[in-house]
Amino acid sequence: MSGKSSREARREERLRAESEGDRDERRKRLLQIGSAAAFLVIVAVAVAVVITQSSSDGGDTNLEDVALVNGEFQGIPQSGLTLGEKSAKVTLLEFGDLQCPVCKSYAEGIVPEVIDSKVRSGEAKIEFRNFTIIGEESIDAGAAAVAAGKQGRGWNFIELFYRNQGIEASGYVTDEFLTEIAKGAGVPDIAKWNQNRKDQAGALREVQRSTEEAQKLNLTGTPSFAVIGPNSDGVEVLGTPGDAGTIERAIEEAS
Repeated sequence: MSGKSSREARREERLRAESEGDRDERRKRLLQIGSAAAFLVIVAVAVAVVITQSSSDGGDTNLEDVALVNGEFQGIPQSGLTLGEKSAKVTLLEFGDLQCPVCKSYAEGIVPEVIDSKVRSGEAKIEFRNFTIIGEESIDAGAAAVAAGKQGRGWNFIELFYRNQGIEASGYVTDEFLTEIAKGAGVPDIAKWNQNRKDQAGALREVQRSTEEAQKLNLTGTPSFAVIGPNSDGVEVLGTPGDAGTIERAIEEAS
């Protein structure tokens, strides 16, 4: 074989080897791309499952602040519509209407401060009492809160309702809306909750009774507060204090 023929043979062999190497490299890249795509699909499916599970655990995903509200009362005992240690010397009463926009602002600002400073420490407990002054929807909402309280989620229900409150007396307080709030608040037995909230002699009677109590105390608006403690003069009405500090001082004076 001549030198030229030998060089051409070696060149063809090199080109063939390079071509085969290119094919192997392309095949490797395609396998890598395919593996990455498969991994992304698996991740997407896993994320979808987690989101679905989270939604089912936290109620309707259209509700605002579900996780925030449920974390707010973590570690604080609840009984009925009372939040705090049973042994607390002072009881702070809050008379509110779940449709009241002023109550909503207190629930988002002033009341959490008092809970953090006085209730979580065990110095006081706070009891929500329905004072239904806006309309029939307030009665339904109040009874639903009482029913949630029977399953240890009363304050979660109240706070979540306020966070998703609509325009008062606009018709938004439907069975569907109340059920969404109950699920979001973590009420474990919705069927039992439904039964309890419609009980004329139970939850509905309790709403009527607490409203009558507010009237006897000559309360004129919501929210209104009162304290009961060793050094208070019975049920000591505070009215509607404009800041948390006023309520905190009243608790200290009643202790």
